[in-house]
Amino acid sequence: MAFDAHTEVSDETLLVLYGNGDRVAARSLTLRLGPLAYRVALRMLGDRAEAEDLAQEALLRLWKIAPDWRTGEAKVSTWMYRVVTNLATDRLRRRRGVGLDEAPEVADGAASALEQMIDADRAQALQMALEQLPARQRQAVILRHLEGLSNPEIAEAMEIGVEAVESLTARGKRALAALLEGKREELGYGHD
Repeated sequence: MAFDAHTEVSDETLLVLYGNGDRVAARSLTLRLGPLAYRVALRMLGDRAEAEDLAQEALLRLWKIAPDWRTGEAKVSTWMYRVVTNLATDRLRRRRGVGLDEAPEVADGAASALEQMIDADRAQALQMALEQLPARQRQAVILRHLEGLSNPEIAEAMEIGVEAVESLTARGKRALAALLEGKREELGYGHD
Protein backbone atom coordinates (compact mmCIF):
# COMPACT_ATOMS: atom_id res chain seq x y z
CA MET A 1 0.00 0.00 0.00
CA ALA A 2 1.38 3.42 -0.92
CA PHE A 3 1.28 6.23 1.63
CA ASP A 4 2.57 9.74 1.73
CA ALA A 5 2.86 12.26 4.57
CA HIS A 6 -0.48 13.83 3.62
CA THR A 7 -2.76 10.78 3.42
CA GLU A 8 -5.68 10.32 5.77
CA VAL A 9 -4.11 7.28 7.45
CA SER A 10 -3.60 7.94 11.18
CA ASP A 11 -0.20 7.91 12.85
CA GLU A 12 -1.33 4.99 14.97
CA THR A 13 -2.39 2.96 11.93
CA LEU A 14 0.95 3.66 10.25
CA LEU A 15 2.83 2.59 13.38
CA VAL A 16 0.84 -0.65 13.64
CA LEU A 17 1.45 -1.34 9.94
CA TYR A 18 5.18 -0.74 10.44
CA GLY A 19 5.13 -3.00 13.50
CA ASN A 20 3.74 -5.67 11.18
CA GLY A 21 6.59 -5.18 8.70
CA ASP A 22 5.33 -2.43 6.34
CA ARG A 23 8.39 -0.28 5.53
CA VAL A 24 6.37 2.19 3.43
CA ALA A 25 4.27 3.00 6.49
CA ALA A 26 7.48 3.71 8.42
CA ARG A 27 8.63 6.13 5.73
CA SER A 28 5.29 7.99 5.84
CA LEU A 29 5.38 8.20 9.62
CA THR A 30 8.98 9.44 9.50
CA LEU A 31 7.96 12.21 7.10
CA ARG A 32 5.22 13.26 9.53
CA LEU A 33 6.99 12.92 12.87
CA GLY A 34 10.61 13.64 11.94
CA PRO A 35 10.08 17.40 11.47
CA LEU A 36 8.03 17.58 14.69
CA ALA A 37 10.78 15.84 16.67
CA TYR A 38 13.48 18.05 15.13
CA ARG A 39 11.57 21.30 15.81
CA VAL A 40 11.00 20.51 19.46
CA ALA A 41 14.59 19.30 19.93
CA LEU A 42 15.99 22.43 18.25
CA ARG A 43 13.90 24.71 20.42
CA MET A 44 14.93 22.90 23.57
CA LEU A 45 18.61 22.45 22.74
CA GLY A 46 19.40 25.41 20.48
CA ASP A 47 21.81 23.32 18.40
CA ARG A 48 20.89 22.05 14.92
CA ALA A 49 23.25 19.07 14.82
CA GLU A 50 22.28 17.91 18.28
CA ALA A 51 18.58 18.37 17.43
CA GLU A 52 19.02 16.16 14.34
CA ASP A 53 20.71 13.46 16.44
CA LEU A 54 18.00 13.64 19.08
CA ALA A 55 15.19 13.47 16.49
CA GLN A 56 16.79 10.36 14.98
CA GLU A 57 17.15 8.80 18.41
CA ALA A 58 13.47 9.47 19.15
CA LEU A 59 12.42 7.90 15.83
CA LEU A 60 14.60 4.84 16.54
CA ARG A 61 12.84 4.44 19.88
CA LEU A 62 9.50 4.64 18.10
CA TRP A 63 10.53 1.90 15.66
CA LYS A 64 11.67 -0.30 18.55
CA ILE A 65 8.33 -0.08 20.35
CA ALA A 66 6.21 -0.38 17.17
CA PRO A 67 5.60 -4.14 17.43
CA ASP A 68 4.39 -3.70 21.04
CA TRP A 69 2.30 -0.53 20.48
CA ARG A 70 -0.96 -0.74 22.43
CA THR A 71 -3.64 0.79 20.26
CA GLY A 72 -5.80 3.45 21.89
CA GLU A 73 -3.60 4.14 24.92
CA ALA A 74 -1.84 7.26 23.63
CA LYS A 75 -1.49 9.30 20.47
CA VAL A 76 1.74 8.57 18.61
CA SER A 77 2.51 12.29 18.33
CA THR A 78 2.01 12.76 22.08
CA TRP A 79 4.34 9.84 22.73
CA MET A 80 6.89 11.47 20.40
CA TYR A 81 6.65 14.85 22.19
CA ARG A 82 7.23 13.11 25.52
CA VAL A 83 10.26 11.17 24.26
CA VAL A 84 11.83 14.20 22.57
CA THR A 85 11.39 16.48 25.58
CA ASN A 86 12.72 13.80 27.94
CA LEU A 87 15.76 13.14 25.74
CA ALA A 88 16.42 16.88 25.42
CA THR A 89 16.13 17.36 29.17
CA ASP A 90 18.61 14.52 29.73
CA ARG A 91 21.08 16.11 27.30
CA LEU A 92 20.70 19.51 28.93
CA ARG A 93 21.37 17.99 32.34
CA ARG A 94 24.54 16.33 31.04
CA ARG A 95 25.92 19.55 29.64
CA ARG A 96 24.84 21.81 32.48
CA GLY A 97 27.31 24.63 32.86
CA VAL A 98 28.37 24.45 29.20
CA GLY A 99 27.21 27.28 26.92
CA LEU A 100 24.78 26.43 24.15
CA ASP A 101 25.42 27.34 20.53
CA GLU A 102 22.68 29.74 19.50
CA ALA A 103 21.39 29.04 16.01
CA PRO A 104 18.65 31.35 14.76
CA GLU A 105 15.93 29.75 12.71
CA VAL A 106 16.31 30.02 8.95
CA ALA A 107 14.58 33.15 7.71
CA ASP A 108 12.29 33.21 4.67
CA GLY A 109 14.23 34.02 1.49
CA ALA A 110 11.68 36.71 0.57
CA ALA A 111 12.54 38.84 3.59
CA SER A 112 14.94 41.74 3.26
CA ALA A 113 18.39 41.54 4.81
CA LEU A 114 17.30 43.86 7.63
CA GLU A 115 14.18 41.77 8.31
CA GLN A 116 16.32 38.64 8.35
CA MET A 117 18.70 40.20 10.87
CA ILE A 118 15.83 41.35 13.09
CA ASP A 119 14.17 37.93 12.90
CA ALA A 120 17.48 36.21 13.73
CA ASP A 121 18.04 38.52 16.70
CA ARG A 122 14.51 37.88 17.96
CA ALA A 123 14.87 34.11 17.56
CA GLN A 124 18.23 34.19 19.33
CA ALA A 125 16.83 36.32 22.18
CA LEU A 126 13.87 33.96 22.57
CA GLN A 127 16.16 30.91 22.47
CA MET A 128 18.47 32.43 25.10
CA ALA A 129 15.50 33.32 27.30
CA LEU A 130 14.00 29.82 26.89
CA GLU A 131 17.32 28.31 27.96
CA GLN A 132 17.13 30.25 31.22
CA LEU A 133 13.76 28.78 32.18
CA PRO A 134 13.56 25.71 34.40
CA ALA A 135 13.29 22.56 32.25
CA ARG A 136 9.61 21.81 32.95
CA GLN A 137 8.54 25.41 32.27
CA ARG A 138 10.58 25.41 29.05
CA GLN A 139 8.92 22.16 27.93
CA ALA A 140 5.41 23.46 28.66
CA VAL A 141 6.01 26.82 26.94
CA ILE A 142 7.56 25.20 23.84
CA LEU A 143 4.81 22.63 23.49
CA ARG A 144 2.00 25.16 24.07
CA HIS A 145 3.16 28.34 22.40
CA LEU A 146 5.64 27.18 19.78
CA GLU A 147 4.19 23.77 18.88
CA GLY A 148 0.52 24.67 19.46
CA LEU A 149 -0.48 21.67 21.57
CA SER A 150 -3.54 21.89 23.79
CA ASN A 151 -3.15 21.75 27.56
CA PRO A 152 -4.55 18.17 27.75
CA GLU A 153 -2.07 17.05 25.05
CA ILE A 154 0.79 18.67 26.95
CA ALA A 155 -0.39 17.08 30.19
CA GLU A 156 -0.29 13.68 28.53
CA ALA A 157 3.12 14.30 26.95
CA MET A 158 4.62 15.56 30.21
CA GLU A 159 2.74 13.03 32.35
CA ILE A 160 1.25 15.70 34.62
CA GLY A 161 -2.19 17.19 35.23
CA VAL A 162 -3.77 19.93 33.13
CA GLU A 163 -3.64 22.32 36.11
CA ALA A 164 0.11 21.76 36.37
CA VAL A 165 0.45 22.53 32.65
CA GLU A 166 -1.49 25.77 33.10
CA SER A 167 0.72 26.74 36.03
CA LEU A 168 3.96 25.88 34.20
CA THR A 169 2.99 27.79 31.06
CA ALA A 170 1.82 30.83 33.04
CA ARG A 171 5.02 30.94 35.11
CA GLY A 172 7.11 30.32 31.99
CA LYS A 173 5.43 33.17 30.08
CA ARG A 174 5.92 35.54 33.03
CA ALA A 175 9.58 34.55 33.30
CA LEU A 176 10.11 35.01 29.53
CA ALA A 177 8.46 38.43 29.67
CA ALA A 178 10.74 39.44 32.54
CA LEU A 179 13.84 38.13 30.73
CA LEU A 180 12.97 39.97 27.51
CA GLU A 181 11.50 43.12 29.12
CA GLY A 182 14.40 45.51 28.51
CA LYS A 183 15.02 44.35 24.95
CA ARG A 184 11.96 45.65 23.06
CA GLU A 185 13.76 48.45 21.24
CA GLU A 186 16.93 46.40 20.73
CA LEU A 187 14.81 43.72 19.00
CA GLY A 188 13.03 46.20 16.74
CA TYR A 189 9.76 46.47 18.68
CA GLY A 190 10.35 50.05 19.82
CA HIS A 191 9.09 51.46 16.51
CA ASP A 192 5.60 49.92 16.75
